[in-house]
Amino acid sequence: MQSRPLSSVSRILLVGCAVGLGASSLFGQNTPPAPAAPAEQPVSRIDVFTGYSYFAPHGTVNTTLNDGTIFSDRYASVDEGALASVAYYFNRYFGGQVEFGAHPDGNNDGFYTIAGGPIVRYPTSEGITPFVHALAGAADVGGPNHCCPPLAQHAWTWGPALTVGGGLDYNLPFWNHRLALRLFQADFEYIHANFGPQPVTGGRANINAARLSTGIVWKFGNIIPPPPVEYTCSASPATVYPGDPITITGTATNLNPKKTATYSWSGQGVTVKGDTATANVDTTGLQPGNYTATGHVSEGQKPGQFADCTANFTVKQYEPPTVSCSVNPSSVNPGDSATITATGVSPQNRPLTYSYTASAGSVSGTGNTATLSTAGAPAGTITVTANVSDDKGQTASGSCSVTLNAPPPPAPKTQTLCSITFSRDKRRPARVDNEAKACLDDVALNAQRSADASVVVVGNSTADEQNPPKKRGKKAAPPVNLAAQRAVNTKDYLVKEKGIDASRIQVRTGTAGAQEVENYLVPAGASFDTDVPGTTAVDESAVQPQTRKPLAERKHHRAKKTSSQ
Repeated sequence: MQSRPLSSVSRILLVGCAVGLGASSLFGQNTPPAPAAPAEQPVSRIDVFTGYSYFAPHGTVNTTLNDGTIFSDRYASVDEGALASVAYYFNRYFGGQVEFGAHPDGNNDGFYTIAGGPIVRYPTSEGITPFVHALAGAADVGGPNHCCPPLAQHAWTWGPALTVGGGLDYNLPFWNHRLALRLFQADFEYIHANFGPQPVTGGRANINAARLSTGIVWKFGNIIPPPPVEYTCSASPATVYPGDPITITGTATNLNPKKTATYSWSGQGVTVKGDTATANVDTTGLQPGNYTATGHVSEGQKPGQFADCTANFTVKQYEPPTVSCSVNPSSVNPGDSATITATGVSPQNRPLTYSYTASAGSVSGTGNTATLSTAGAPAGTITVTANVSDDKGQTASGSCSVTLNAPPPPAPKTQTLCSITFSRDKRRPARVDNEAKACLDDVALNAQRSADASVVVVGNSTADEQNPPKKRGKKAAPPVNLAAQRAVNTKDYLVKEKGIDASRIQVRTGTAGAQEVENYLVPAGASFDTDVPGTTAVDESAVQPQTRKPLAERKHHRAKKTSSQ
C-alpha cells in the first residue's frame, strides 16, 4: 500500500494545533486568574517533559512467503503512548535534548524510540514558549500485525530514526512559574527497520510517522542569574544641630528570602550603632560639618550577594534666635499705656530671655509681653526694642513703634474784658456815662476781631439798690432792677454806638454786689455758664433800654445886694 506521510503529518499537525489552542482556551476559562507575573519570568536551565503521545506510522513490510507470493503488512496507529524528554539549555534560546518514546500496541508491533539533538526555544514575557527541535537516534520496531496465521511474526528490530518538529509551552503560575503545560508537541519521524532476509519474517520497512504529544514540563535552574543585591540608605533628618538624634534606614532589594541577611554599620568621625536595617547616630559633641554613615548587607560571599550604601547628613552650627514684636494699640494719647508682645524663635528650641527698651516713656516686663507707659513722653513716634537671648549667649533684636498723639488743644474759655462803673451819677444810676466809652470801645474791638465770638454783659447792683429804704409818709415805689437795666443799657450802647450785632450780645445779671457791668468775650465753643457760673439771663422784653441823654446845664444864682449895703 502506498503511504502519503506528508499529508498525514499535515493533518496531525493541524489537529495538534487545534488541541493545543483548545487546551489553552479551556485553561484560561476554567482556571481562576493567576497572580500578575513579574516583568521577567524565570528562564529555566533544564526542562523535563513527561506526557501522553499519539503515534501514527505509515509504512508496510513486504514479506515473501514460502510459496513465493509476497505478503504486505501495513502498520497501524498507536493510540496509547508516552513521551519523555530532558532538555538542557546553554543560553536563553539554544540547548540540547534527549528524548524517549514508548508506543507499544500488542504483539510484536510497537515502537520504542530514543534520540537526541539540538532544540531552540523562544521564551516570551507572557509565559508562552514555542520551540523546535531536530533529533537523531534509534527505534526498536516490532512487525505489523498480520492477518493470516500461521505466518510467523517479525522479531523486534532496531533501526535508525530521525525526528523533526516543535511545540508550544505555557507557563503555569505555580512554584514561581516552574511548571508549564505543553499545549502540544507535533513531530515527524522517519524510521527504517530491517527484519532480515526473506522469506516469511524478513523484509524492510521505511516508516513515515506523525507523532502528537501533550503533558507537563518541569523546569529547573535559571539561565538568568538572580539580580544582585542592592542597598540604599537615607538619614532622617538629614540636617541637625549638635545633640539631635539621627536615624539611618537601609533598604535592601533582591535579597533571597531563603537566606538570612546580616547588617553592619560604620562611619567616619561619627559613631553609628545598629545591627539591623536601621541604625542610630548620636551627634552630641560633633562639630558642624558633613558626615557619612556606611551600611553593609550580606547574604553570602559571592559577587551579587552583598552590597554597601552610604547616607550623608549635616550637623549645623547653632543658629541665633529671631524676635519680632507688635504693639496694641498702635496709637495712644499722652499718659496712656500700650502692650508690647514679643515673639522669639530659637531654631534649636533653646530657652529664651526677653528684655525691652524704649526711645521715650518707660517699658516694664521681662517675659514675652511688656507694658509701655507714655507718661512724660513728647508727642510723636516711640520706638520699642525687644531683645532676646538664648542660653548659648546668642541674641537678636526686633523693634515696633507706637504713635503718641499730640495733646488736644485746650477748650476755648470765656475771656474777661473790662468793667464799667455806675457809681458816679446818683441821679441816673443806670446811665452809661462817657467814662465807660473807653472800656466799651475795647469790648467792641474784641468782638470785631473774633467774628464768631459772642459778648456777654453782666449787670450788678448793690444790696441797697435792690432794696431801697422807704421814705416817711410816702408810698414805696416798686424797686427798679438796676442790674438788668445797666446791662440792657450797655448792650444798647454797643449796638447803636459801636455797631455790634444785637444777636451776638447776651444780657445777664450777676451777684457781684457792685454798681457795675462786667463785660465778657465768649469764643466759639466756650460755655459761658460753665466758665462764669451764677448769672441770670435778662428778659429783654421786660427791660427796655433807656435813651442816653447828656446831663442838663446847672443854673448859678447870684446873691442880691440889699439896699442896706
